[in-house]
Amino acid sequence: MGAVVIDDGPSGVKAPDGGWGWAVLFGCFIITGFSYAFPKAVSVFFKELIREFGIGYSDTAWISSILLAMLYGTGPLCSVCVNRFGCRPVMLVGGLFASMGMVTASFCTSIIQIYFTAGVITGLGLALNFQPSLIMLNRYFDKRRPLANGLSAAGSPVFLCALSPLGQILQHEYGWRGGFLILGGILLNCCVCGALMRPLEPPKKSEATKESPEKRVKKKLLDFSVFKDGGFVIYTLAASIMVLGLFVPPVFVVNYAKDLGYQDTKAAFLLTILGFIDIFARPICGMVASLKWVRPRCVYLFSFAMIFNGFTDLMGSMSVDYTGLVVFCIFFGISYGMVGALQFEVLMAIVGTQKFSSAIGLVLLAEAMAVLIGPPSAGKLLDATGRYMFVFITAGTEVTTSAFVLALGNFFCIKKKSEEPHTKDEAKVDSIEVEQFLKDEPEKNGKVVTNPETCV
Repeated sequence: MGAVVIDDGPSGVKAPDGGWGWAVLFGCFIITGFSYAFPKAVSVFFKELIREFGIGYSDTAWISSILLAMLYGTGPLCSVCVNRFGCRPVMLVGGLFASMGMVTASFCTSIIQIYFTAGVITGLGLALNFQPSLIMLNRYFDKRRPLANGLSAAGSPVFLCALSPLGQILQHEYGWRGGFLILGGILLNCCVCGALMRPLEPPKKSEATKESPEKRVKKKLLDFSVFKDGGFVIYTLAASIMVLGLFVPPVFVVNYAKDLGYQDTKAAFLLTILGFIDIFARPICGMVASLKWVRPRCVYLFSFAMIFNGFTDLMGSMSVDYTGLVVFCIFFGISYGMVGALQFEVLMAIVGTQKFSSAIGLVLLAEAMAVLIGPPSAGKLLDATGRYMFVFITAGTEVTTSAFVLALGNFFCIKKKSEEPHTKDEAKVDSIEVEQFLKDEPEKNGKVVTNPETCV
């Protein structure tokens, strides 16, 4: 999922598709892991927070929602910072913010203070790392971009497998305060990843260096012209609906198992199962998306992944024991991994490379509102009904609806519009090529003789 950033990378540099790009990919792997897995892993501390502060499920769910909302909604701020200072310094500062937020949260005495420290400050730090890392990944990879996105996205399940049991152990040994303090120290590794983001060297052409300052002045900080693209509007609408329910099941599945009477460690193991399946689903889906026949049709593959995810939520609502929850986590891990591997690749295919930095920030800004509403509203529904079944049904319905919006909108609204201009352009190109071919190479085609009987 990036900032609204002016792409200040040198335009004349071709993406290396390797080399130091693999180090950048490793850094993106770590950052993606922290950014997406951390809001889910923090949910293992919710039971202790409920007991200490005397609050409900919906109150603790706001922690994950604020983390994700800051991750998604701070695009404009990140754009200004990256445009002014570059990706590497912004990521270093972001790592300090992420660590400082969790360390400060360990000393909090109210849930409101935790919202601000663990939610706002840590979320801002993760955003300052995650969004610039996507910009750097897209600069370093072109032909291998689907595979690179899949491998980078695999950081989320890998860290989910590690952070969820680790959080459970930290809570058992040191309490939630000690756990927050140690997690804050672990987040300092974001600074190490930021140091790996080495900018690409510009071309050594005098003409290019002379023209670049003039072009930079004309560039916009935020290009709203992407809203003129019907594909972008449909994608933004579908993604916003999807996010309402996409992150709900991982947040509530642990407490679901606890309420069924299973031990805390056994309940937390569900996230490990989900993450383990997700580890393999993302890179495999990235490899499939890079195939010649599949890559032009990634939109429909993405729609299938969302339908698969929504249907899994609907089936998971009927789970009544631990075995049912394990089966749900297996299939949810597959579908969730497919969605994670394809979401940025599809957006890149729709808007193109030049407008990607603006488009991704605007999409994430729109998704931020949905992320902020999703888990807390699910918590309210749980508090009102006392049954997880309705929470999972609601989440599955939202994700399935988004899939139909994207697929049908792309098929009926975008495909037909793009076909007519394409055929006209092809006719023009063909006529120009034939005319130029006859003019430039008369020797190969024979002389054009003006005969009174054949000429008009």
